[in-house]
Amino acid sequence: MQNAEVAFKQASELQQLIALHPEYYDSLRFQFTPAVTASQMAFSETTENIFSSNIETFNTIGNVNFVHEVSSFYTMRKRFQEQVLDVLKNTVSESAFSGSIENLFKFDFPDNYYLTRIFLCSMQKSRNFCMKMMKISEEEMTEFSQLRLVDEKNGEGEMVLGQGFVNDMLEAESIINEARKKLQQNK
Repeated sequence: MQNAEVAFKQASELQQLIALHPEYYDSLRFQFTPAVTASQMAFSETTENIFSSNIETFNTIGNVNFVHEVSSFYTMRKRFQEQVLDVLKNTVSESAFSGSIENLFKFDFPDNYYLTRIFLCSMQKSRNFCMKMMKISEEEMTEFSQLRLVDEKNGEGEMVLGQGFVNDMLEAESIINEARKKLQQNK
């Protein structure tokens, strides 16, 4: 969501610049892609489901305030999905921002940026409350996040794509490209 916030802010600034100087549209129209790409993000619902539908969570954790705060976090995330991302996806499907300056102005990037910022602030408060209840410092959270990133990069629990796999994929692409060339020559 932080990446989306940055992308929406940049898109908002670009959109305003084009509103003031329509002659810049052709040179700037493809710089909106990060914001449109951010609208396509998907959230994993695994942990959300644990806190929203599992009575065992309440019994195991025992801290009703913590469970409530985590549930509030996921509720805000779901609202963000509905009010910002889904609306932007619908706008993208209805009109391409790069098609015309009129299409570009159908996008409400300032509103997307504003709403994303509000949701981020609220979710940050929930995160901070949870950390306080769990007596976890920011340093410990940072350390945990870094360990988690290292695990993800090392493929802990996931298939690691090695160089052999990449070579196989490149060879397959080469074969297919050669076949395409032959088909074009035979036409």
